Amino acid sequence: MNKIKPWLSAMRLRTLPLSVSGIILGGCFAFYNGKFNPWVFGLAILTTIALQILSNLANDYGDGVRGTDNDERVGPQRALQSGAITPEEMMDGIKLNIVIVIMLTMALIWSAFNAASILYMLLFLILGGLSVFAALNYTMGSSPYGYRALGDVFVFVFFGLISTLGSYLLFTHRLDHVVVLPAISIGLLSVGVLNLNNMRDIDSDTNADKITLAIKLGKKGAKRYHYALIFSAMLITVLFSILYYVEPYNFMYLLAFIPLLIHAKKIKAAQKPNDFDSQLKILALSTFLMAILLGIGYILY
Repeated sequence: MNKIKPWLSAMRLRTLPLSVSGIILGGCFAFYNGKFNPWVFGLAILTTIALQILSNLANDYGDGVRGTDNDERVGPQRALQSGAITPEEMMDGIKLNIVIVIMLTMALIWSAFNAASILYMLLFLILGGLSVFAALNYTMGSSPYGYRALGDVFVFVFFGLISTLGSYLLFTHRLDHVVVLPAISIGLLSVGVLNLNNMRDIDSDTNADKITLAIKLGKKGAKRYHYALIFSAMLITVLFSILYYVEPYNFMYLLAFIPLLIHAKKIKAAQKPNDFDSQLKILALSTFLMAILLGIGYILY
């Protein structure tokens, strides 16, 4: 029982709503086109959550054994950093999680496709493998991409494009241009969450030789980059709803712009690491809310 709280902390449950935003959006657009399958949706959600937890455990392990998570770091204390979970225990947890991801991925592919869709089945097997690779190699391995300022690219691709377009493909067995702009928006906002994390950790990451895009841009440049991510996502979403307008419900997502605008104002005034840390949950939940409202806006009729 004493281990439950550290493991829950290591799983970083507050990151889970953001991880399923693209799945929800893809599912809603599939529903709009009459191709929704509740079993596929449920398995897609579970698989994505398992992958996110795998990524979080791997990040805890990678940053922990490298000493990146230390007393200088601001934010929740990590499991390895605190000593509540040993590196050996964390590695065992990572291995178990990989098995869970594989089982869920196989169940998802089996539920979504049949023998006539062998190419799609192979595609999602490859995507599943790449997702596990990306989850593990953000901070683990001999040359983790998270230490080479490549995290933003991977987050955009996996949290935005693959999550949204991939989930839509699972339901419809085809790609559709209608989902591209929403996928880009979710991807940009997801990168914004990572950038917030990196702005918070600029000083500690610099001391630990972890190179992020925020470090390359500097504090002022990272803030400008953050505004570009947030406002580009908002503009792209508005453009989408104009191009694919059906009825007024399509603009329900504008409610999510309120916390996003407040967030942007807070970031403008942010100076200390804690100022950025306090906004992580706000941006993640705002992204989740926008995905839900945008999706629901197209299935209410």
